[in-house]
Amino acid sequence: MSLPSIDAVDEAQIAHVLSILLEPSPILFSTLVPTFIASLSSGTRFASYSELIDAAIVQVSSWDLPLRAQFIEGHPRIGETKNLSALSAKEQGATPTVAPTPPEVLARLAHLNACYERRYPGLRYITFVNGRSRAAIALEMEDILALPHSLAPDQPPVEEIIPIGPTTLAWRLELDRAVADVGRIAKGRLRAMHLD
Repeated sequence: MSLPSIDAVDEAQIAHVLSILLEPSPILFSTLVPTFIASLSSGTRFASYSELIDAAIVQVSSWDLPLRAQFIEGHPRIGETKNLSALSAKEQGATPTVAPTPPEVLARLAHLNACYERRYPGLRYITFVNGRSRAAIALEMEDILALPHSLAPDQPPVEEIIPIGPTTLAWRLELDRAVADVGRIAKGRLRAMHLD
């Protein structure tokens, strides 16, 4: 996967570029892309892809909470193995060149995703994988949820997880962390494409 030179990115290419770096999603196309098209039309240029990513994350961070939550939903859940973009599949180790993730780890991740989404209604767990295994990410998710480390596919029961709503500081901080990690993921993609 390649991107044009940053100097060549124009209004016609910005949707393609942003969808590669940030993952395609309805909110990206309906809200973020028009902002960048207007910016490019008025003469704004970016010195680097890193600068473009920073501008995108600043823009997303200014949106109201529901829009930001929709934005992070553009990324697949940790451990998903279907309908992944080529870059997400590579980052999550779902490619033929990487040893397959054991089924018990995938089952644990599916359960942890359900637990996370119960704890933080309206959010999806996003993290900068940065070459870590899915098993390592499962440990990270357990730590964030304050759960014991386990490979149990159904413990604790999802119903026992106490939700934290968007009116709480904890929920908003988790949303901010996820948006920041989308930026870190995008910059990792730049490094992988040797564009940083």
